[in-house]
Amino acid sequence: MNDFGLKFAVPDKLSDRDAARTFYLPIDGTQGSFETALTPRLGTLGPVNPLNADLARLALLAWAADRSVLRAKGSVNWTSRDLAIAVPVSDPAAWTAHTDDLEHLLGYLSGDNWTLTFESTSFPKEIAVENPHPTAQRVVLLSGGADSAIGALLAGTKPDEHILLSHHGGNGIAPVQRVVAERIRKLLPDGSAQHHVQLYLARREAQPNGLKFKSEPSTRTRSLLFLALGLAIASVNEVPLWIPENGFASLNPPMGADQFGSVSTRTTHPWFLAELGRLAQAVGAHGQIENPFADQTKGAMFRWAADTVSNTKASKFLSLTDSCGFTGKWHFGISKDTHCGVCFGCLMRRASFATARIKDRSQYASDDPPSDRAAAALHARSLLPSVEAFVARGIDILDIAAMRLPAGYAPSTAYDLCQRGIAELGEVV
Repeated sequence: MNDFGLKFAVPDKLSDRDAARTFYLPIDGTQGSFETALTPRLGTLGPVNPLNADLARLALLAWAADRSVLRAKGSVNWTSRDLAIAVPVSDPAAWTAHTDDLEHLLGYLSGDNWTLTFESTSFPKEIAVENPHPTAQRVVLLSGGADSAIGALLAGTKPDEHILLSHHGGNGIAPVQRVVAERIRKLLPDGSAQHHVQLYLARREAQPNGLKFKSEPSTRTRSLLFLALGLAIASVNEVPLWIPENGFASLNPPMGADQFGSVSTRTTHPWFLAELGRLAQAVGAHGQIENPFADQTKGAMFRWAADTVSNTKASKFLSLTDSCGFTGKWHFGISKDTHCGVCFGCLMRRASFATARIKDRSQYASDDPPSDRAAAALHARSLLPSVEAFVARGIDILDIAAMRLPAGYAPSTAYDLCQRGIAELGEVV
């Protein structure tokens, strides 16, 4: 079992034993385990609901543990680990009552076996800033990908004020997020009604005593951290949190017997979002989460964007976004501004441009690899054969029956959505 805790002060003498099992989030600006301006109670974000600050600490600790324990190598991409975290919270009894469900939720997201405990602690004194956006009517997660960009565009068509929230960890996506937000402001006359908030949060390479962290690249729990931070900001005004994602990818149908899902993530799966919202509200936190595109394919979303701002403007706007899932491509001489072209995100992106009949101005390394070494890496990581087999096989009622759908989500609706999504993927195979 890999056990981890979270503390708010770094001891003067930090042993390797403590550094290996404790993450530090100090409030006084000293070097802890993270690079961030966030504080333990999230006071820099405004008067956040204390239970939402608890949820953010749970998500932060889960993400840090996820990043710091390597997965076993194998042919199946969901190898599980045993992870235990002790979360400092404002009301341990409220959280402990839902421990089993929270452990199951985390396991569903990451594919691991989680053990959670909730501890009462002495939090450092912290004065929350005044509500920075008191009239905002929603919070929209803006990752820098195409779906979130279209969600931000949709929010911009509304007559009221909203917040675009981005998280980055020094991986080069921050400029994309800023460019997308600014382009929306120019595309829509009401773009000035948006406020773009970027949160920088990264785990350091080493603990304050110099002990190096291990770095697991899959980090499937990062999405929970993004959602928790979004809910924290949304809790200030008690408004909805939007996480825009096409419904087909959200359902995550399996492409093959050795995969839980086509993109191996369940961030926006309708059951996961519904269960996270339910559990947040059950403990007293704000938990209103919505996916405005839950019933649409990515191609339909692209078409909506084009119908809203014109084909040419949508082409330029969507080509600015970053959908690539190939991490570490710079090791092979592939520019961070270039998509790989062969991961699932890239293949779905290319299919969506084709389906919507919009010009794709994105650069794909697979179309012109910078070197033989890069070409070999792209070939080894290509999901095109899996997508081709998936499109040829299609989906049947047994695949739908195996899905975990929330109450009120009809299997026939899931089947129809998957059929439309697979038909779009057929555009690239």
